[in-house]
Amino acid sequence: MEMDSKAYIDGYMERARKAQREYEKFSQEQIDEVVMTIARVICDNAEYLAEMAVEETGMGVVADKIAKNRGKARMIWNSLKGKKSKGIIERDEETGITKIAKPIGVVAAITPCTNPIVTPMSNAMFALKGGNAIIITPHHKAVRCSGKTVELINEALSKLGAPEHLIQILDQQSRENTKNLISSADIVIATGGMGMVKAAYSSGKPALGVGAGNVQCIVDDDADIETAAPQIIAGRIFDNGIVCSGEQSVILPESRYDEMIKAFEKNGAFVITNPEDKEAIRNAMFPDGAMNRHAVGQSVQAVAKLAGLNVPEDTKVIIVEADGWGEDDLLAKEKMCPVLAAFRYKTFEEGVEIARANLEEEGKGHSVSIHSNNRDHIEYAGKELCVSRFVVNQTCATSAGGSFYNGLAPTNTLGCGSWGNNSISENLDYKHLINVSRIAYYMKDNHVPTDEELWSLN
Repeated sequence: MEMDSKAYIDGYMERARKAQREYEKFSQEQIDEVVMTIARVICDNAEYLAEMAVEETGMGVVADKIAKNRGKARMIWNSLKGKKSKGIIERDEETGITKIAKPIGVVAAITPCTNPIVTPMSNAMFALKGGNAIIITPHHKAVRCSGKTVELINEALSKLGAPEHLIQILDQQSRENTKNLISSADIVIATGGMGMVKAAYSSGKPALGVGAGNVQCIVDDDADIETAAPQIIAGRIFDNGIVCSGEQSVILPESRYDEMIKAFEKNGAFVITNPEDKEAIRNAMFPDGAMNRHAVGQSVQAVAKLAGLNVPEDTKVIIVEADGWGEDDLLAKEKMCPVLAAFRYKTFEEGVEIARANLEEEGKGHSVSIHSNNRDHIEYAGKELCVSRFVVNQTCATSAGGSFYNGLAPTNTLGCGSWGNNSISENLDYKHLINVSRIAYYMKDNHVPTDEELWSLN
């Protein structure tokens, strides 16, 4: 099997390297046309691919996947449009440094069943923007829809005269094939479970992975709850809660707790406060302390049924009042379905401590959502909490991965820094998939400090 797998992957690598050598000759304008076409294909086939993804994986919501397919395609292309990624990309007259972008070579990308369309799309866009070829290894539950995504893209790219095999996807799924692929490529992108991410970092090749999500949503006492409540619920229920940047816990001020809970109820929340029902939810969601795979990406009604609870037909989300922070309550963990845990704090500082405790349990390094108009509070949380992105007064599920309304790089691969055992603490994009050569000119007029200047703090 070892030799068979190695020969199988060697075939992919040989085709990829040949395609990449041809593609390296493309101009910046030709590269950008290729990258734009990838986005356009997903945008134009958004409904078809969304339906296929939900049917094959049994997770998520078709309407949300349609929105995701269109939105990510548009945002990522808008972000990449006009950016230099080939040849001389920057001349800094002040430092005398000229930067020249060059491809890394062949990218291996491990993609998840939670985002089986947009993750292959974005990884391909970033790889090809950098002049690389890419080989995708899809999740075994998403082979058909991820494969169709690549097939449609390749049909369109062939009409542009792009080299064949520039984007490939494995048609045989096995751990051995993935292992051989990631050890053969020049760089690895791992988007998915922690096992796959760890394997990528152990491949002996440069790797870009993601960390676990568990977004803590802190609501300040000055927040406009009429705006915040629907935004938070929208984030929690988006694609039935399988997005890693979706809101997981809502941390509310005690002074306005009842008022805020009523605002959530007005927007479709079913609130659980009695001990028996809370325990039923815990047992349904975390049998043996781990997330129940039968609840992942399922509807709120399906989750309630798993717990043996009846909820009104129009319920959008279940909110459960937690009994403790962090390790004191399983509800503090990531819940990949339409369930929110609720916590209350006396002071904003205590609210930040609740978020910290929950993140220490799971999700450290990922994202925090804040609803506040108090810059001091926002920046206090920013200094205190070890996450890579803070999303303010927005729906985190659809904004942490970049948005037309914030400055984060649009992506589907969210680095979590050393806190989440990752090599980057920002949103992955094309700049992580290029090598940069630097020409250093001699700057004869540069000022050399005196000892007095050098050893002074001024």
